[in-house]
Amino acid sequence: MKGRWRDLRARILSAIVLIGITTLAAVSGPLGFALWASVVTGLMIWELTRMVGPRHPGLPVVLGVIVALLIFGSARGIAAPWGGTDLGSAAVMAAVVALCLGLIVRRDRLLTVGYGFAVVLTGSICVGVPLSMVLLLVVLVALTDIAGYFAGKSIGGRKFWPSVSPNKTWAGIVAGWAAAGLLAIVLVLWFRAPFGFVLVALALSFASQMGDITESALKRRAGVKDSSNLIPGHGGFLDRLDGVVGASLPLVFFVLVFDL
Repeated sequence: MKGRWRDLRARILSAIVLIGITTLAAVSGPLGFALWASVVTGLMIWELTRMVGPRHPGLPVVLGVIVALLIFGSARGIAAPWGGTDLGSAAVMAAVVALCLGLIVRRDRLLTVGYGFAVVLTGSICVGVPLSMVLLLVVLVALTDIAGYFAGKSIGGRKFWPSVSPNKTWAGIVAGWAAAGLLAIVLVLWFRAPFGFVLVALALSFASQMGDITESALKRRAGVKDSSNLIPGHGGFLDRLDGVVGASLPLVFFVLVFDL
């Protein structure tokens, strides 16, 4: 493939592999999925730390391993009425890791601390809530991303926020909202989800796009194209799951406040 679609084959193959691994982890049971989610969260923190300039080259690996162990340890040890992981305890853990992250990086501390907090809290959420909620979140974010990718490549047009994320267009942004809205309508009509979920899905779609743009800002300031090269066609796990990071926290808010 040439031109603007040259990375499509690698993206599809990598997506198939990731979906396969995640499916195997999910069907293996809560422990297997918690292990996979913990490893992925640790890798995301490793990518974030090395991207923003650690004070020592070994610190990203150390912090990534610590985060993976903390997330896995919290998967079975904390319980709460909103799904499994106590939100307060998870927030404290995320805050401690984020503060440590701020101490070991050389630049962009405030943005890095905030994003690191969101990454760790997302990992805690994924191992604490029912798997069906995680699946719904991932599918919604994936549809937003896929629709945005194809609309942006095919239609192009005016950029959404060119100084931060030069590849995102208004066409891609709106297409992502449309895909999320269609998913919500299907759930309302065929699975009797509350009608208000349509608005929730649109909000989560926008939040996922903001998570993507925030990570783009970090990469732009760091002068890198991808957070790592672990996933061919996609860059790193942080590149692939930045939308999940953006959407997971609003999802918890909606569940807590509106009991969806």
